[in-house]
Amino acid sequence: MKTGNPLLCASAAPFGAPEFNRFTLEDYMPAFRESIARTREEVDAIAACEAAPDFANTIEALEYAGRELSDLEGIFFNLLEAESDDRMQEIAEEVSPMLTELSVYISLNKSLFNRVRTVYERRSGMDLSREQERLLEKTYRHFTRGGAALQGEDRDLYGKWSEELALAELQFSHHVLSATNAYSLHLTDPAALEGLPESVVEAAAHAASLQGKDGWCFSLQYPSFAPFMKYADRRDLRRELYMAYHSRAIGGEYDNTALIRTIVGLRIKISRLLGYQTYADYALEERMAASCARVDTFLDALMQASLPRARAEVRELEEYARSAGFDGGELQPWDFSYYSEKYRKDHFDLDEEALRPYFRLEDCVDAVFSLAGSLYGLTFEERKDIPVYHEEVRVFEVRDADGSHLALFYADFFPRKGKRGGAWMTEFRGQYACGGTDFRPFISIVTNFTRPTPDRPSLLTHNELTTLLHEFGHALHGMLSRGTYPSLCGTEVARDFVELPSQIMENWAYEPEFLSRFRHYQTGEPLSSEDMRKIVAAKNFQAAYLQVRQLQFGLLDMAWHTLQALPDEGTVDFENRVLAPVRTLPYVPGTAVSPSFGHIFSGGYAAGYYSYKWAEVLDADAFEWFREKGIYNREVAGAFRKNILERGSSEDEAVLYRRFRGRDPQPEALLRSQGLL
Repeated sequence: MKTGNPLLCASAAPFGAPEFNRFTLEDYMPAFRESIARTREEVDAIAACEAAPDFANTIEALEYAGRELSDLEGIFFNLLEAESDDRMQEIAEEVSPMLTELSVYISLNKSLFNRVRTVYERRSGMDLSREQERLLEKTYRHFTRGGAALQGEDRDLYGKWSEELALAELQFSHHVLSATNAYSLHLTDPAALEGLPESVVEAAAHAASLQGKDGWCFSLQYPSFAPFMKYADRRDLRRELYMAYHSRAIGGEYDNTALIRTIVGLRIKISRLLGYQTYADYALEERMAASCARVDTFLDALMQASLPRARAEVRELEEYARSAGFDGGELQPWDFSYYSEKYRKDHFDLDEEALRPYFRLEDCVDAVFSLAGSLYGLTFEERKDIPVYHEEVRVFEVRDADGSHLALFYADFFPRKGKRGGAWMTEFRGQYACGGTDFRPFISIVTNFTRPTPDRPSLLTHNELTTLLHEFGHALHGMLSRGTYPSLCGTEVARDFVELPSQIMENWAYEPEFLSRFRHYQTGEPLSSEDMRKIVAAKNFQAAYLQVRQLQFGLLDMAWHTLQALPDEGTVDFENRVLAPVRTLPYVPGTAVSPSFGHIFSGGYAAGYYSYKWAEVLDADAFEWFREKGIYNREVAGAFRKNILERGSSEDEAVLYRRFRGRDPQPEALLRSQGLL
C-alpha cells in the first residue's frame, strides 16, 4: 500500500500534473526506496508467472512495470538539471547506484530472460502488430545488450561496472556545472566594457547587483559568455574569458580529466564483456548508422567537402582582421567571434544586437505557437493553475485542431545558478496508452536565454530564436506522440533520428514569410524586408567553418569510443592529437573540449554526436519538400506528423522516413542548403 509521500500519491492537479508545490527534498529518498521495491515486486511477479510466457503476460507486462518509478525519475532528474543544489546532487549520488542496481537486477534476471527469449523464439507464430513486433524485438535486444546471456563472474562484473559508470557520469555533469558556476569575471572599470552593446552591459550590471557587487559581472553561461566574446574590444579580457571557459573542469576541485578516463575505461570493459569490440560498436547497433565504418565514412565525406572551404574562410577572416587593424600575429580563437561579427556587419550589414528589439521573448513564443497552429492546427493556452518548480516556469495546455487535449508544455527560459548551461527538451511524463487510456505527456523545454532586466524585457538574438525553434521541434515530437508502449513513443527513437523533428524547425527562422510577423517591441515597426534579406543572406556565413566545428566534435566522440584500451597520453593530449589534422584555428595549450563535453560523457550521446549532422541530412532533405509545396503546406505537414511525429519508434526509423518522403534522403540536400555544392 502506498504511503502518503506526495511524490507517490495520485496528483490532484489538472491532468494529473506533478504537484511541485507539495514536494520537498526530503521526500525523494523515501519515494525512491519505496518505488524501487515495488518495481522489483512487479518484475518478480512476471518472472514467477505460472502461465506459459506470451506477449501479454511477459513483454507487455514488463513494458508497463515500474511506471511509478519512471514518473518519479522524470521529476527528480529533470529538476537535477534545471533546479539543482548541493542536496539534490547528494541525493542523486545516493540514488543513482540504487537505480543502476535495479536495472542490472532486471537485465540479469535469468527467469525473466528465459520468458522473454521463449516469446521471441515463437514470434513467427504470433499474430502481432508491427508495433508489438517492434517492442518484442527491442525488449529481447535490451536483455542481450544488458548482459542477460552473461554467466558467473561476468554477470557480477557487469553489475559492478555499470554502477560505477552511472556514478562517474553523474559526477562528470556535477563537475561541469560547479566549474561553470565557480567563475565570474568582475569588472569595475567602464573602459573595460568598450564595444559591448548596451543590453549586454545592462545584463552584466544586473548580474553584479544580484551578487551584491558594484560594476559588471560576466559568467560562463552562454548568454553572458557569447556576447562578450563577440563584442568586447579588450582582447586581453576576451582571452581571459575564453581560457576560463575552455579550461573548465581541467585540474582543480572539479577536474574531469581523470574522470573521463574512468568513464571511457568502464565503457570499454562493459562493451568487451558483452562481446563488442568497442563501445561505439555497442552503441551504434541500435542506431540508423548501424556501424562505425558507416559513421566514419559519413563524417569523412562531409569533412573532405568542408575542411578546405573552412580553412579558406578562416584565412579570409584573418585578412579582414588585418585590414581592420589587427596586429596581434596569428588570429587566435578568442579573436574569431569578435572579427566574425565585424565582418558580418561590414559584408552583410547585419547587426544581431540591433535586431534584438524585434525578437522579444514573448513574441518569439507566440510566433512558434502560431507556426505549430499553421502546420498542425495546435493551440496553446497558458495555465496558471498548474504547479511549477520555479516561479519563472510557464505552463501551457496544448490542444489539437478538434479541441481535444494533447499535452502540457512547460517552458523554463532563463539561466540560474542551479541550472546547467545549454538548452534541451525533456519530459516529466511521456505519452503512452494502457488499459484503454491514452496518457498524454508533460513536455518541457529548458533554455538559458538572455534574462530580462528591470528596464528591458528578454530580447533574443536571431540565433536564440533558432534555438527556441529547435527545442520546440523536440517538444512537438513528444506532444504529438500517438503510440502504445512507453519505450517506443515520442522521442524514444534512434539517437541519429531524434534530431530530425528539432532541426527541421530551425529552417523557418530563415523564411521571410515567418520572419515578417516580428515587430520592434517599442515602436511596433515590422522587421523590414531588408533586414530579412540580410538574415537570409548571412545564413550560410562561415557555413563550412561551423560544419567542421561540429564534425570535430563528432570525430572526437568517435575517437574516445572506438578505443580498445585507454591511451598512454592524458586526456588533453589525446584530444589534441585527434583534432590536430582537422583544426582550423591554432591550438591553445591548457584548453580542451572533452572535460566539459557533457553530451558524450554524461548526456547520452556517446558514440552519437555525429547524429546532429546525420539528422541535418534528413532535415535538409525533408524541408526541400516543404519549400517545394509551401512552408505552411498542410499536406506536407500532415505527412510529417503522421509518419514521423506521431510514430515514435513503432517501426524502423528508415522505414518511417521513407514513408514520409517517398524515398530515402539525399545527402546532397545538406550541402545544397549550406551553399557548399
